[in-house]
Amino acid sequence: MRILIIEDEGKTAAYLQKGLTENGYVVDVADNGIDGAHLAQTQYYDLILLDVMLPGIDGWTVLQQLHAAKKTPVLFLTAKGGVEDRVKGLELGADDYLVKPFAFSELLARVRSVLRRGAVRQQDVISVDDLEVDLLRRRVRRGGARIDLTAKEFGLLSLLIRRAGEVLSRTLIAEQVWDMNFDSDTNVVDVAIRRLRAKIDDPFERRLIHNVRGVGYVLEQRP
Repeated sequence: MRILIIEDEGKTAAYLQKGLTENGYVVDVADNGIDGAHLAQTQYYDLILLDVMLPGIDGWTVLQQLHAAKKTPVLFLTAKGGVEDRVKGLELGADDYLVKPFAFSELLARVRSVLRRGAVRQQDVISVDDLEVDLLRRRVRRGGARIDLTAKEFGLLSLLIRRAGEVLSRTLIAEQVWDMNFDSDTNVVDVAIRRLRAKIDDPFERRLIHNVRGVGYVLEQRP
């Protein structure tokens, strides 16, 4: 899942980006309202974390512009904790409102709650053959057996299973999972696929992750 943080306080933005990345999310950051609004309207995100007091244009305006174009869940993060501010944010269409300072554990719980209830354009649990991935609880089972994955392995698997049957290029995988431009001299994607296969495919009779020569990888059930 991809999250956009629109926050002008550098330490806060870096703290949130680090914590969310460690929990398997791909995170972009904008430090002003204008750039944030542009990213929100031109890129795909599952959730936006939005400060109210921003350079350029404020969070209220960003939210109004965003909802005029498309409906992406928004969680306000702000020091403006007055009742009138919370009411204004919710009436403008925010999905939740968290007042600074806050504990990261609470933020993470609210992020998951918004994604769960916000019709996030995907199922909570996706199954292909006997592989089952719970995207919100971050649990993986195959043939009934639980499989433990690292954060990056889970991010890679969740991308593959959310787009099951679709051949994904190495460039797209690198961009979505590592938030990096793919360097043809780097085999990070192939190494990660091998490690994932060792847990997801090798102990089982049927392979689900397939290489499409010269293109990339696909997760699908084959006869």
